[in-house]
Amino acid sequence: MKVSELRELGAEGLEQKSVELKEELFNLKFQHAIGKLENTATLKVLRGDIARIETVKNESTSKEG
Repeated sequence: MKVSELRELGAEGLEQKSVELKEELFNLKFQHAIGKLENTATLKVLRGDIARIETVKNESTSKEG
């Protein structure tokens, strides 16, 4: 997911997307632990997306203050 797309979502959209991705990451970690996950690269991609969301959220809060 691109940063420009994230900036368009707004605060509520970012929070919702963050929750969705964290749930998906949890499920993939669980699948990985039991040996059912075929593509482990998706874990890294999701962690990066979550980090980007958190960065955009922090940027917006620093601009307000």
